[in-house]
Amino acid sequence: MLSYRAAIPLSNRTLARLADLIRARRAERRCRWRRLSAGRQALLVLAHLRNGDTYTRLASGFSIGTTTAWRYVRESVDLLAALADDLHAAVARAGRLAYAILDGTLIPIDRLADQKPYYSGKHRRHGLNVQVLADPIGRLVWASPALPGAVHDLTAARTIGLIDALTSAGVQILADKGYQGAGGAIRTPFKRHRYRPRLSSGQEAVNRSHARIRAMGERAVATLKTWKVLTKLRCCPHRATAIVQAVLTLETIETTRYSG
Repeated sequence: MLSYRAAIPLSNRTLARLADLIRARRAERRCRWRRLSAGRQALLVLAHLRNGDTYTRLASGFSIGTTTAWRYVRESVDLLAALADDLHAAVARAGRLAYAILDGTLIPIDRLADQKPYYSGKHRRHGLNVQVLADPIGRLVWASPALPGAVHDLTAARTIGLIDALTSAGVQILADKGYQGAGGAIRTPFKRHRYRPRLSSGQEAVNRSHARIRAMGERAVATLKTWKVLTKLRCCPHRATAIVQAVLTLETIETTRYSG
């Protein structure tokens, strides 16, 4: 078998933080021996989440079994997911911003036996709907639990209680036309209806300005997708929320490194 060295575009701080979490869990469980040290396990997990390496490749590269690689990843993902902000913490963070940007994204998945709930007519593929909050310069603030891809963005935001929480906190939110009718603090562009006159020049100017500002939210979605494991999930859809939350925790560690 051929082999080569590969890089993971993350900081040593992220690796050390994850290794500390793994080390603490092992001490809590009084584990005497593992095939990999805490640092090596952390490296394996980051290779999976960031580079999208499969369990087979990880097992070969770290000289362990495929089942062991799967178990190491699952354990670490759960540790990271437990540290992710919940909805109330996310709203509190958004409340300190001048405004926030709300957008939805689809995480592709493999086709399932019960495929109808996961098929997105908008994207014409199977996937999971994740709602993303971004700050005014496009940094990722929060990512929601994953819902089936057939769920509309507005319905998804309502289902997880995001709209009510943001409205109660008085957070100003910019969103696209898919959230029209959300009410509260959600601001959407003007939408031309079939039997109504064309938009006025003033409304079109407002829409252009709105689109320029809201486009920054695409950066947060792109940031989420730099974690290659999310380009297409090949695990049970019920594990998607934990993976997204784990990625959110790691991204927060990276962002804190650059801002602090």
